Amino acid sequence: MRVGVLTGGGDCPGLNAVIRAVVRKGVQEYGYDFTGFRDGWRGPLENDTVPLDIRAVRGILPRGGTVLGSSRTNPLKSEDGIRRVKDTLAKREVDALIAIGGEDTLGVAARLSGEYGIRCVGVPKTIDNDLSATDYTFGFDTAVNIATEAIDRLHTTAESHMRVLVVEVMGRHAGWIALHSGLAGGANAILIPEQRFDVDQVCGWVESRFKIRYAPIVVVAEGAMPKGGDAVLKDDTLDSFGHVRLSGIGEWLAKEIERRTGKEARTTVLGHVQRGGTPSAFDRWLATRFGLHAIDAVRDEDFGTMVALRGTDIVRVPLADATARLKTVDPSLYQEAGVFFG
Repeated sequence: MRVGVLTGGGDCPGLNAVIRAVVRKGVQEYGYDFTGFRDGWRGPLENDTVPLDIRAVRGILPRGGTVLGSSRTNPLKSEDGIRRVKDTLAKREVDALIAIGGEDTLGVAARLSGEYGIRCVGVPKTIDNDLSATDYTFGFDTAVNIATEAIDRLHTTAESHMRVLVVEVMGRHAGWIALHSGLAGGANAILIPEQRFDVDQVCGWVESRFKIRYAPIVVVAEGAMPKGGDAVLKDDTLDSFGHVRLSGIGEWLAKEIERRTGKEARTTVLGHVQRGGTPSAFDRWLATRFGLHAIDAVRDEDFGTMVALRGTDIVRVPLADATARLKTVDPSLYQEAGVFFG
């Protein structure tokens, strides 16, 4: 059997660990051959491949990014995209495809599997941790650790200058990174997409901290929105999956805080540093287990499924279910963090 592997969407710490585990077990235990597709769905769409064998995956476990490359290409947007993907798989004699990605990448895999008979197995990947079918996605732990370290460092410079520091982290629709890093880093306010925030209330929290001579840290997810306002966009262009580019809520909020309180406020946008660099130990462990179980699903011909973490077990769930809805922050969890606001 020949198995194709691709990584789509944003890069994420742990992608290489999945690739390594899939290839190592697939070759050593099942005798499979592998073909790597370049840059997500662009690879099968344009017949762009790279050799993928045990030699190719040596030494990649601790590396960030993905050796296969990634993109946000959507083959379903192309008029003849399905035909071209099928032609590539036939030409390369690929019998099954392992797609490693988030909501969009796996959404394509679900349709290709369910509607067009392409034999796919999915592996969940997103630093946002917003796929509902799995307890955790790899990449999230690394992103939280990076954001927490940044918040720790910002406390000292905020206190030295007695200014407000607004830290913008990733999180389009779900505030998991903001919630976890903000709580771990001792933020004085955490703003997430699931709960619209009151700017006056945020300013009240800020002023209460200054009364005890403590410079406040505000952590805000990129998708957070003020009451009565809209998401702050970098521009109004859409990617191939229909998403706008979010960024700027941190800068907007800092200006509002400064205008309303008279306190100096600065913004730090962590951006892509959250998903760059070497993955944490947890993400290497989880990504490796996902890879091992994904190739087992191929062996069992259990196509149209995605591997997922439930407790400490790796299970399989239907791809269609895995991408049906996003996992967002429960209001009770956000309420817990509210004890530390202000």
